[in-house]
Amino acid sequence: MNAKGIEDLGVINVYYAHSYCSYERGSNENANRFIRRFIPKGVDINKISDDDIKEIEKFINEYPRAMFSGKTSNEIYIALLLKIGKL
Repeated sequence: MNAKGIEDLGVINVYYAHSYCSYERGSNENANRFIRRFIPKGVDINKISDDDIKEIEKFINEYPRAMFSGKTSNEIYIALLLKIGKL
């Protein structure tokens, strides 16, 4: 199903960002900033090893976030799994 189909269900609103309007994609731009710490713009990501990608992912998921009161994404995820009984 595409975004229009999901929106037509009336369950959630779908918002679209305009090209070259980075201020409309804050979370995406923040994630890019993390990735660019390790992989500069213009570097062919296909030349980055899977192990290096996993290390970058680990760094991002273990980085404390102000929006989570200093907790990491991993801590929030584990707390959610515990809450719903999946862990």
